[in-house]
Amino acid sequence: MPLFYKGESLGDDMIMDFYMPEKLVVELKAAEKLLPIHEAQLITYLRLSKTHVGLLINFNVPLLKDGIKRLVV
Repeated sequence: MPLFYKGESLGDDMIMDFYMPEKLVVELKAAEKLLPIHEAQLITYLRLSKTHVGLLINFNVPLLKDGIKRLVV
């Protein structure tokens, strides 16, 4: 997702794993545990894409359902 600030491009550093326009943003991780920075990253993607629902999924858990966090902003 290209980012612009005051008409200037900030580059293509922000890459969402999955994006369904105006419906859902999905951020995938394989971390020992989810940290507040991971949640902040998803919130940033939600705000920039003007999307309200996001899923933060961590695959490094014994049961996948334990690694899913839903955020609504």
